Amino acid sequence: MLQFNLNSQMKNLILGAASLAILSGCAYAPGSHMDPDKAGENLEGQVQFHTISPQLINELRTPKSTPVHNAELDQQQEQYDYRVGRGDVLTITVWNHPELTIPAGSQRSAEEAGNWVHNDGTIFYPYIGRVQVDGLRVTEIQELLTRRLATHIESPQVDVTVAAFRSKRVYVTGEVKQPGTQPVTNVPMTLLDAVNRSGGITEMADWRNVVLTRNGEERRFSLQDLYTRGDTTQNTLLQHGDVVHVERNDVNKVFVLGEVNRASSVPVNRSRMTLAEALAEAGGVAEQRAEASGIFVFREAPEGSDYVVDVYQLNVKQATSYVLADQFELQPRDIVFVTAAPVARWNRVISLIMPTVTGLYQVARTNDEITR
Repeated sequence: MLQFNLNSQMKNLILGAASLAILSGCAYAPGSHMDPDKAGENLEGQVQFHTISPQLINELRTPKSTPVHNAELDQQQEQYDYRVGRGDVLTITVWNHPELTIPAGSQRSAEEAGNWVHNDGTIFYPYIGRVQVDGLRVTEIQELLTRRLATHIESPQVDVTVAAFRSKRVYVTGEVKQPGTQPVTNVPMTLLDAVNRSGGITEMADWRNVVLTRNGEERRFSLQDLYTRGDTTQNTLLQHGDVVHVERNDVNKVFVLGEVNRASSVPVNRSRMTLAEALAEAGGVAEQRAEASGIFVFREAPEGSDYVVDVYQLNVKQATSYVLADQFELQPRDIVFVTAAPVARWNRVISLIMPTVTGLYQVARTNDEITR
């Protein structure tokens, strides 16, 4: 009788412990979770909490702006004047003196028949010998030749043009269709010109992030703002030796985790990525497991903020709230997290506890049968 009572007490103890674990199971449920009702608590002031609403979307929406005029670029282009360099080829014409002009016939192009600027920066010309032209404008070379020829020819009429631009170039690398060098000519070349001459950007290009390296210093430009907003401050005049690099779009992703049908990283396309698009790319919300009021977006707080992370919460218990999800624009490296519903967390605890409870119960029952 004493043994029977002992076994009964053991079974009751096991069942009681199991019941207590199950009743408090949600607090110990495995996996990440965020309580929608307590999302802003116990975070020690490091997280700023926002509710996704029409008012918030209006606040975050980039206002429509008028095209920004780049007066500095206009001035640079107006004042631009090409300077001859080593390797360039000049065409020099002295009117009424064909013996001084090397004709470019069918057998030789103007580039082949011209006057090449040597490595010492000089050209050779009849009557006057070597002339230093490196670093001079075409008009300055014209005046120099006219002045020196005047001692041999009465009132010489000299015309100078550049037949081949070989001394100066810029480099275009990264995600363009035809990366390589672009010659600097007498026509001013901007960053946008260089990208277009390289065939434009590829599908993998991050057109928000174009890096210009000049004399070891980097500047970043956004072709997106230039194309979509007409912000010409995102364009600049290039110089010899500049390197234009179009970054890849690999790092511009958002991460969709939690109770979705297919957790994944989603690339941000060239235009934009909304919360609704990110959820759709992840196979949608797992309706049987997800908490409808617990769709969160975690975003690094902007520089200078008093917080570390901005957390945005969307409640889609009403399906019409998905309209707000389609209006909420994500940023690269955002984390979208869909938390689990209480019943889903309960089921996970049950699935973990029940094998242990069943095993203990079977041990107690076997012991009971043996002692009978």
